Order: sequence, then C-alpha cells, then structure tokens
Amino acid sequence: MENTKTFEARLARIMTAAKIEKEADLAKILEINQSSIAAARKRQQVPPAWVEKIAEKFNINANWLFFGQGEARLHQMQDSCFLAKDCDVELRLVPMAEARLSAGNGSLEVSANHERSYAFRMDFLLRKGNPDKMVLMRVAGDSMQPEILDGDVVLLDQGRKDIIPGRIFAVGFEEAIYLKRIDMVPGKVILKSVNEEAYPPIELDIRGDMAEYFRVIGKVVWSGREYR
Repeated sequence: MENTKTFEARLARIMTAAKIEKEADLAKILEINQSSIAAARKRQQVPPAWVEKIAEKFNINANWLFFGQGEARLHQMQDSCFLAKDCDVELRLVPMAEARLSAGNGSLEVSANHERSYAFRMDFLLRKGNPDKMVLMRVAGDSMQPEILDGDVVLLDQGRKDIIPGRIFAVGFEEAIYLKRIDMVPGKVILKSVNEEAYPPIELDIRGDMAEYFRVIGKVVWSGREYR
C-alpha cells in the first residue's frame, strides 16, 4: 500500500498533467464519481487505470506519473516507419518500454533509461494486430519457462485486451505486472504459469472496487531471444 506522501505525490502529478486543480474536474476527465477519488484517498492507492487514462489522453509518460521518473511528456518518435533502401520492405520501429515485465513474482522493474527500438516488417506487424499499439518489453523471471525464458523480449499488442482463455497476456494488478496465461471465473481472474511446479496459479479477486486495480495491458503476439 502506498504511504500518504506517495499517494499525494502521484495524485499531484496526475492533476498537473491534466492541468486541473479540482478533484471534481479529475473525476470528469476519468469518467468516475468523485466518491471514487475519496475512496482511493482513504485506501492511499492511485488506481493504475487512472494513470493509463491520463497518460494516453495527455501524451504523458506513465512512468513519470506513477514514479516521478523520466520526462513528463512523451516525444513523438521520429522516423518510426521507414522504407528499407535495399529491399523495398516497409519497416516499423517498435519501442522498448521502460518497464520490465516480471514473469516470476509480478514485480514491476523500471529503468531510468529508454532502451532502443527494434525494427519489424510492417506486413508482419499488420498480421499480428495494430502496429500503433505495439510495444516491446523484456521479461524477468522463470515462471513461463520453457516457453518464454528470463531475459526474452515479448511483443505486446496493447490494443488486444479481450481475454482469450489460455493465451498469454500482460496484465497488471495494483502495482504488479504479470505475464501469464489467463482464465476467468465469476469475480476472479486466474493467472497460470507454464512452470506450474514452481509457480502455482494465482487467483485475483476483481469484484467491487478491486476491479479498478486490475487491467489487461496487452496480448503477447511474439517473443524473441538473445544469445550471449
């Protein structure tokens, strides 16, 4: 749980990003009741869904909103799509996100530096989903072995958030991010690892107010591996 200082700092960054001073205005932007803000203050927790909505609406760095790290405003990547000179193949640069997905205990690791982008064939990305919604993230942990290893890079389509049972998604609960297969039962989400002997299924209660703290980040559409 966040302490009072952390909660107030995060809320202040959200208000600054939205260029507002009143919580009533924030409630309108987030399309929630003002009582939800009072409830969050009582719990001393800023729902990640608030951060995601403000980040997307105002082009703000979510890591700055949540942790105060990096620059506040995102700069549009130049030359994100280009034509390879030698082969007439259209390529798209997909950015590597700062946050590292943990496939072990669900911890959220954040780097102070932006990693480089990687080029993919545009036709490949279009077959997989929406290139404009895609990011790369590096996996930490061994819970998805042998399918996805510690240190692998996964390509996420953040536009594909409808849960398909048994498929691998990046999901967040409170401040943790998980890379898991997902099953759902009424009121609960079940996160399953490939390495089930070491990592038994995790059941998340998403009933009532807790639904604000669970979000689907995106579907894994590709994974890659680097060898040393």
